[in-house]
Amino acid sequence: MAGGGARNWRLVRADTDAVPSSARRFMARARQRRLRAAMPWLIGAGVLLAGGALAWVVYGTAVLGVREVRVVGTESLTVDQVLAAAAVTPDRPLARVDLDEVGDRVRDLPAVDRAVVARSWPSTVVIEVVERVAVAAVPSGTAFTLIDDDGVPFRTVGAQPAGLPLARLATPGGADGNTRSALTVLASLTDELREQLVAVSVESPVKIRLELRKGRVVIWGDDTKSDRKSTVATMLLREKGDEIDVSAPRVVSIR
Repeated sequence: MAGGGARNWRLVRADTDAVPSSARRFMARARQRRLRAAMPWLIGAGVLLAGGALAWVVYGTAVLGVREVRVVGTESLTVDQVLAAAAVTPDRPLARVDLDEVGDRVRDLPAVDRAVVARSWPSTVVIEVVERVAVAAVPSGTAFTLIDDDGVPFRTVGAQPAGLPLARLATPGGADGNTRSALTVLASLTDELREQLVAVSVESPVKIRLELRKGRVVIWGDDTKSDRKSTVATMLLREKGDEIDVSAPRVVSIR
């Protein structure tokens, strides 16, 4: 253009020259507020993503799968018997193994009294077994059924275990009255009487007798006052006679 109306143009930087400093400070503070407001959401999203990835690794893959099943506490049972009963699937995510179900399967073994199942990270299932302890052997033909202090039959063997008394019972079991009577009497015996014991015979809950060494017999009657009967019978072991009757412990006889 001609004359004094000519304009002089110059370039300016939008972030400095064209915008007043007060406005720039305002916009910077606004950006900071937006970032602070968004930060919890960003952190939350990151945590969710990380948690989801971790859950997938733990529950959905074999990275932390079962590599070993460790059995402790067996005596008469073999480790293989317990493993077969436990039936833990190899490489199954350890977190997804149902410990209660595994324990129930192991406890189904007749010889198992208690079983505790636990995880040992990163890849092991531990099964701790407590076996039943025999307190008497029930003769059955040429075999012997072992029962524990609850009267539970849990094993059949071909010979009477040394040091284990016989219990002559028709139908041994925890719910059987004769079995419970036999266990009550066995639990009451003194050491001296137990040492002489060969068998406890229970025809009925009121017809109990002890078979001792050298053919001696103790007529016990029922299982009441068994502690008193045991004490009296022990004292009478020193007397002559093959039959000791303590069914009425206040009026005993020996012949």
